[in-house]
Amino acid sequence: MAQKAAERPPEETLLLWKREQARLRARVVDRDTEAWQRDPGFSGLRRVGGADVSFVKGDSASACASLVVLSFPELQVVYEESRMVRLTAPYVSGFLAFREAPFLVDAVQRLREKQPDLMPQVLLVDGNGVLHHQGFGVACHLGVLTDLPCIGVAKKLLQVDGLEKDAAHKEQIQLLQAGGEAFPLIGGSGTVLGMALRSHDRSTKPVYVSVGHKVSLETAVRLTRHCCRFRVPEPVRQADIRSREHIRRTLGPPGMPAPAQGSVTAQRPQAHPAGSAGEPAGEDGALRTTVEAPAQA
Repeated sequence: MAQKAAERPPEETLLLWKREQARLRARVVDRDTEAWQRDPGFSGLRRVGGADVSFVKGDSASACASLVVLSFPELQVVYEESRMVRLTAPYVSGFLAFREAPFLVDAVQRLREKQPDLMPQVLLVDGNGVLHHQGFGVACHLGVLTDLPCIGVAKKLLQVDGLEKDAAHKEQIQLLQAGGEAFPLIGGSGTVLGMALRSHDRSTKPVYVSVGHKVSLETAVRLTRHCCRFRVPEPVRQADIRSREHIRRTLGPPGMPAPAQGSVTAQRPQAHPAGSAGEPAGEDGALRTTVEAPAQA
């Protein structure tokens, strides 16, 4: 998910981050709060959001923050904003949200101010929620700060509280025979931290779903499954696709007109492969995509 920077913040900063995490963690709601969440067919759910950050390869500070909103259940993109940003906080394991979340929170706030009728009723985030070293991953952070139901969907298992991608875990994955099948991720403490979900019949690798905010784990898994055309749920997949495309457009050859910093579109999603190349998993088990800058003439 994240690219590592060489710098490490001073210990005073890390202490402040820990205190802020603890303060915000106390506000996490891990149960269903909306009527549509309790309906078997999600009646009343009309808009699902996806959030993602992609990086420029070789540049630990340049990134593109993307927010998309899709209609539900059609999963058609009705809103998009992608913006280039400069990251000021370095990557530190366990504190990814302090590096990336402010830009995603800003994107949600801009949408809330200019087109409130398109506000998502739930956000799916490329990362973890309570499946985290401090029990407060980027999906929790974003959910609490935006006050939106939020779900963490990671592509790799975060090995925390005794969870390991060992032979036993791989055997459990092989037992998932069809899309929608899942097994709980039980830490050494006995706590269920999330679920490993086979999100699609054609995908053999699971995604790791965890509670972010204002949603139960059972609902988070059901909704993630409903949002999958491929392995990765469509809101997250489209946010990743569009952030990478925005980087390529922005870093085009000299002489090309610079695109606007943000864009809003309503269009049919383009067909792209289900997988995408990325850096090794960050602290929250997600894969943050890096994009090669186009060669300059």
